[in-house]
Amino acid sequence: MQSMKQAVFKIGEEDYGLDIMDVNTVEKVISMEQAKDLPENVKGIIKLRGDFIPVYSLRKKFGLADKEPDEETRLIITNSNGILMAYEVDKMQEIANITSEQVMDVPSIVKSKDTSYMKNVTNIKGTLVILLDHDKVLSEEEQNQIKKVIQSKK
Repeated sequence: MQSMKQAVFKIGEEDYGLDIMDVNTVEKVISMEQAKDLPENVKGIIKLRGDFIPVYSLRKKFGLADKEPDEETRLIITNSNGILMAYEVDKMQEIANITSEQVMDVPSIVKSKDTSYMKNVTNIKGTLVILLDHDKVLSEEEQNQIKKVIQSKK
C-alpha cells in the first residue's frame, strides 16, 4: 500500500489536490505587476526570491468568475513543464495522506482534451477531491506565451 501526500485546496465549492512533491512552497498573495501578452488565465507576475513567477487563476481555468484575493487566498508555487508558476487558489485546506487504494480514475464522462489536467479523484473525509497533474494545467500555447514574457523580464 503506497502512501502519498496531497496539498488539498479549494476553488469555489470544489476541492482539488496537488502531489506535495510537485509543490515548491505555498505563499500568501503579494502584489503583482501586469504584463502584456500574457494568456487570459494569467493575472500578472510576482517577483519572489529573485524569480519572476506568473500567477495563474485556476478559477478562470475552471470557468468560475474571478474574485479579489482575501485573507485565505494562497499561491501554490510549482514547476510546470519547466516554468515556475504560482497557482492562485481560494483556500488551502490541508496536507492529506492518501493511499494508492483511495485513488480512482477520473470518470470517463468527464475525460476530454479540456480536462486532461485531471489526473485522478479520491475521497478524503467524505469529500471528493480532484487530483491535478501540474504539468497539464497550462496549454502548450499558454506555456509558449508565458516563456516569452518571462524571457523579456530577465
